[in-house]
Amino acid sequence: MTENCFMHHRTKVLTIDTMNPNVKKVEYAVRGPIVQRAVQIEKELKAGAKKPFSEVIRANIGDAHAMGQRPITFFRQVLALCSYPELLEGNEFPEDAKERARRILQACGGGSIGAYSASQGIECVRQDVARYIQERDGGIPCNPDNIYLSTGASDAIVTILKLLVCGEGRNRTGVMIPIPQYPLYSAALADLGAVQIEYYLDEENCWSLDVSELRRALVAAQQHCSPRALCIINPGNPTGQVQSRQCIEDVIRFAAEEHLFLMADEVYQDNVYAEGCEFHSFKKVLFEMGPEYSDTVELVSFHSTSKCYMGECGFRGGYMEVINMDPDVKVQLTKLVSVRLCPPVPGQALLDVVVNPPRPGEPSFNTYIKERTSTLQVLAEKAWLTEEVFNTVPGITCNPVQGAMYSFPRISLPERAIQQAKEKGQAPDMFYCMKLLEETGICLVPGSGFGQREGTYHFRMTILPPTDKLKIVLEKVKQFHQSFTQQYS
Repeated sequence: MTENCFMHHRTKVLTIDTMNPNVKKVEYAVRGPIVQRAVQIEKELKAGAKKPFSEVIRANIGDAHAMGQRPITFFRQVLALCSYPELLEGNEFPEDAKERARRILQACGGGSIGAYSASQGIECVRQDVARYIQERDGGIPCNPDNIYLSTGASDAIVTILKLLVCGEGRNRTGVMIPIPQYPLYSAALADLGAVQIEYYLDEENCWSLDVSELRRALVAAQQHCSPRALCIINPGNPTGQVQSRQCIEDVIRFAAEEHLFLMADEVYQDNVYAEGCEFHSFKKVLFEMGPEYSDTVELVSFHSTSKCYMGECGFRGGYMEVINMDPDVKVQLTKLVSVRLCPPVPGQALLDVVVNPPRPGEPSFNTYIKERTSTLQVLAEKAWLTEEVFNTVPGITCNPVQGAMYSFPRISLPERAIQQAKEKGQAPDMFYCMKLLEETGICLVPGSGFGQREGTYHFRMTILPPTDKLKIVLEKVKQFHQSFTQQYS
């Protein structure tokens, strides 16, 4: 009797009050409340509910294939061969795809991509990544030992942040992140109990980065934490800007002067559309600045198979390159990645063909170049179209989408709408995006999920939907903004 009674009154071991408090602080707007509501609406539509629209259009996340972007044929051929090596016996696949698959399979335990790999990643893949970086940067040497393969870039970013975080109180690690930022950064810093140091990008100047703003943020933060790292996203997410070479030099000098560890998130490096804009890797600029910087500044840069013309998000392939890392810390980094055994091997195989694509003279070269060029060309047209349409709407202003996959327009909201949002306990742009979803079926992410200057409101929209669908989305947003403004003015 007593035992039953005891069992009956027993509370959960893990409750909202006894769980890790840092996890409760984590927010990730890209898959937040708006997206959860979008999923519900999709279910309601399937069950026959009557809505003013027939489908939910998810323009909230940079998921290229979900939005209809076609995979690159050569990449999928090699992956098919790696997954089912019996196909190597037939004649359906070109010889260069078979040659790539054989090389990858030979490097796998038991000749199977179902086997674990080395924790840092398959050695021949790391060699190919190093060669790719060396070619990209005009011959600056790259050591495969400095390459760590990862589960997309996100996993690598979180791993480096883990290494950086230490201290208590005023000595707690501070990490400088851009505002607006990609919410992986704020989420990871909350989870790790680090201090988020916000520096603002200059919206009036096409979201450019000014070193005087970095200095302002740093000095303010020194009062309450120990700033140790500076994160840069270039091309920008959610803001779509591409940094000039001069700006990158200024940032490197700043990091050197202030003794900061540099993290360069370069996952959109092939997504550059605007005339006069060009991608410059942080590593290349660092080495061109000479040994005073290239021998001392600690830099880690990240890349991924999820974006650019590949859009292969689901394979979770990525890498980081570490430069000037303390050798003892590198030993600890290798230990830390080994705890997770290894990154997904199919993702490593995919990364290998991304960095080692068909070469001129190989059977797949022409098709590969045609598909790659066409994908990037279409994205450039959609970037231009998005900016053009938004800037015709009174109350919406949109900077040029110079690169990446998103526009981040500023919206002016009537005072009454702002009041109503506050009464509901919602950020005004969340209120706006929720209404947009309910009335049009278009799913966008409010600017408040990325950070923005006090008193300004934005939303992030991906430019990925097929052109005909994108035109419909832009037209619907335009009409919604006009009716919303009328309703609340």
